[in-house]
Order: sequence, then C-alpha cells, then structure tokens
Amino acid sequence: MSDANDATWAVELTPEHPTERIADLAALAEAEGYDIAFSSSHYFNRDPFVTLTRMADATDELRLGPGIVNPYEVHPVKLAAQTATIDEVSDGRAVFGVGAGDRSTLSNLGVERDSPLRRVLETFKLAQDLWDGETVTHEGTFTARDASLNLETPSEEIPVYVGAQGPHMLRMSAKHADGVLVNAAHPTDLEWAAGQLEQGLAERPDERGDFESLAFASTSVAETEDAAREAARPPVAFIVGGAAEPVLERHDIDREAARDVSEALERGDLNEAFGHVTPEMIDAFCIAGTTETVADRFEAILEYVDGIVVGSPLGPDLEDAVVRASDALATATGREE
Repeated sequence: MSDANDATWAVELTPEHPTERIADLAALAEAEGYDIAFSSSHYFNRDPFVTLTRMADATDELRLGPGIVNPYEVHPVKLAAQTATIDEVSDGRAVFGVGAGDRSTLSNLGVERDSPLRRVLETFKLAQDLWDGETVTHEGTFTARDASLNLETPSEEIPVYVGAQGPHMLRMSAKHADGVLVNAAHPTDLEWAAGQLEQGLAERPDERGDFESLAFASTSVAETEDAAREAARPPVAFIVGGAAEPVLERHDIDREAARDVSEALERGDLNEAFGHVTPEMIDAFCIAGTTETVADRFEAILEYVDGIVVGSPLGPDLEDAVVRASDALATATGREE
C-alpha cells in the first residue's frame, strides 16, 4: 500500500436529503481536504447524477462520481453517457464507481442479478470505449448495437472504481480497473481483501497503469461514543442482512442475532431490525466513535489500502461528521488539511 501521507480521502454522500444540502456537504468536504465525493445510488433516494450536477456546481477541485451504480437498473451505455456528462459539467473531474448492486434491493424491482462479475467488467470496458469516441456493438451479458455518445470525448481518462467484496470481484478489479472500493470497515476484512487484490495485480497488464484500493467504510463519528454507535445501527443492520456466511464467521457474529436482523428487514420492520444490531456487529461492520476512536481505526485499516471512503451514515450530524472525519483522517495520515 502507498504511504499514509499520500492516502486518498473520499466521502460518500447519500441523496436521501435534498440535492441542495448534498451540494453544500460536497463544498464542505472540499474545504476540509477530501479528494473525492461519491453520490450513492439507491432507487428509493434522489437521482445520483442529478445530485452530482449540483455537487459539481458547488465545488472547484473535488473529484465526483456515482458510488456505486449498477448495470442492471440502468443500461451500461446510459451509465457511460451519464458519467461523461458529469465529467463535462465538472470540467474533467468525474470518476466512475460501478458494482453489481445489492441483490435484495434489485429483487424489489424484479431484477435478477445474473453474471455479476462479467456484467460489471463488460460495463466499464464498454464505457471506456465509448469515452474514447468509439462506436460499439456488444453481445454479452447485455446488448448494444452501433452505440456511440453524442458529446465531447473526455480530455482525460475517467477513472473506474469497482465496488467489490467477494474474492472474484476483488481480483477482477485489480486486473482490469483503475481502482477498487472495498466494501469493508474492519482491518481483518481489509487484510483478507488485500490478499485477493495482490492475486489480481499479479495478472494486471503493464499498460493498465497504477491501481488504487480504497476502503468503502461505513463510518459514524460524533462528539460521544454513544451517539456515534446509535447512528450506526441502520447501516450495520443492512450490512448484516446481506453479509455472506464467511464474513459473519470471520467476526464470530451471533448467527441467531444475524437471522433476527435479516428476518426483520425482509418483513420491512426496520426499527426491529435496528434493535437486533449487537455491539459486536457495530464493531465488525462500522467505524463508530469519537474523532480519536475513528482516527485510530483509520490508521489501522490504512495498513491494507491506499485510502478511505468515509461512508454512510457519517454520523448523527452530517456537517459535524464531515469535519470530524477529516480531522480523523488528518491524524491517521499525518496530512495537513
């Protein structure tokens, strides 16, 4: 991994709030020294690309992109066009965060998440060809015939970050993409992921250039430990609900408690699901606590990655959390804001 002083600072902003507030948070993040701001993509929230346009207007240097869109809800050619549009309106600051999407969320839309690794790979390879000004015909996990983009070709290559958690997606991202967003917040998980990435990097063609690994880490930071940990309950419940058995086993999570969380989520009883979240689940799947606690955890995970995406929920007070997280990153990396 790269030197901590060079670590990338990024933040995930979730448009469950009005786009004006997200744009203000992006401006605050830029002032606090973050390098990238991702707008998360969930069908039940505001549109990430509309939000990114507002974020572009509110900032000058911050890199911006969806984090993370999937090629099931939206056709890959359309995703390429939307991302190129953000690159255009931001004067070349776009990044492309793409992944397979959450299986349970997609099932709500009647979408089957088939061949996720191939579909993600084909999606960003197609996007790169379109951004290069090519007309593309593709037959694979999706179809595109004589597709091209009627807009200016990006002056610089748009970096592709693949959202990944499982071994195959991690290795694929290291071999083919510009970066990876590792869906994990615990050093144990990130150490394991680093091993998978090393295998992919061993097969990476030299012409692909540098590769960057970022921990896409659920984070909750506040003035008090109790406030931060309470705010962590909702995202941790959803993480537990979708966690694979090897991940639960790695952290010795109580299986009965995990089932209680999952079953409550399936029934749509969110408050009950959040109530079943245990302290051990919060420790495993979120970086939660005061600025000092979070800084210590950031320092530990930077042993295995090149940077950190400070992910949802951020904390009970979003503006305060953006500032506190930047203070924690500064402490962990030794970088001046």
